[in-house]
Amino acid sequence: MKLFIKYMVSSRCKMAVKDELKKLGLHFIVVDLGEVEIMETISTEQREELKIGLLNSGLELMDDKRAVLIGKIKNAIIEMVHYTDEPIKVNFSDYLSEKLNHDYTYLANLFSEVQGTTIEHFIINHKIERIKELIIYDELNITEIAWKMNYSSVAHLSNQFKKMTGLSPSHFKQMKSKQRNQIEDI
Repeated sequence: MKLFIKYMVSSRCKMAVKDELKKLGLHFIVVDLGEVEIMETISTEQREELKIGLLNSGLELMDDKRAVLIGKIKNAIIEMVHYTDEPIKVNFSDYLSEKLNHDYTYLANLFSEVQGTTIEHFIINHKIERIKELIIYDELNITEIAWKMNYSSVAHLSNQFKKMTGLSPSHFKQMKSKQRNQIEDI
């Protein structure tokens, strides 16, 4: 049985979900970002207990099909931007259409209607947070970061970074207290 969980965006979230499932004596096959597959069919009582346990960890069990699809869109973007070490070399619209088996126009319209923002804006916000992270790690220079994040040039990355943060990447790097957002807050 598959369950879909909102705000599940990190390894720590996966551990919290596994703990809640274990408490209820449920056996998981896969625990992935936003999605869990368990061996059993859960009862209404177990579902309510799981819902409460997840809420205590800042997570939410999803029932609505549209909410589930929005969650899948977000998780696919988060996975690609934050958890892929390979350079992003694919068009996000093609990636989402293929991964979620839906026409991109449908996904984009649904996302905008429910979230009040576009998929493109959501992707840009996550790319900027990932760029901040890469700048803080100081393992790559700005040219390498631009290549890794699939920007056409350093100038394009710098312009988008400045537009979103108000700072140039080099000014951000020089700051003593670097402000980053948690993935689930983007």
